[in-house]
Amino acid sequence: MPIIGPGHDDPEYDGYDPAWRHQNTRFRQWLHERLTAAGFPHAADLAATCAPANRYNGLTDEAAATLALLTDTSLDEVRAAHNADIAAWIREQELVDHPDLAAVDANLNRIAERH
Repeated sequence: MPIIGPGHDDPEYDGYDPAWRHQNTRFRQWLHERLTAAGFPHAADLAATCAPANRYNGLTDEAAATLALLTDTSLDEVRAAHNADIAAWIREQELVDHPDLAAVDANLNRIAERH
C-alpha cells in the first residue's frame, strides 16, 4: 500500500503519521461498518485506505459523495463521521501537546482501544 502524504524525508512532511494506516479511528470504524452493511466486498481495504486520507488530506466533496454512494448513506452522514474523527484527532493532539499524568493516561487508553 502506498504511503499517503509526504514521506518521512520529504521537506513537506508536516506530522503525517504512517500509523494512521493501521489505527482504528472513528472514521475507519464508521466507514467499515457502513460499507459492510451496504455489502461492499472489500470494506476493510477501502476503510484502511480512506481513513488516513480523511485525516491527512481532508474530505473533498467528490470523495464524500463517492463514500455516501458506496455506504448507502447521506452526504451529511459522511461529513458528520469525518468531523467526529477530526475532532477526536484534535483532542488527541491537545493531550499530546500538554501531557500531564491524567492526559497521558487518557491518551494511552485511547491508543489501547484502537488496537
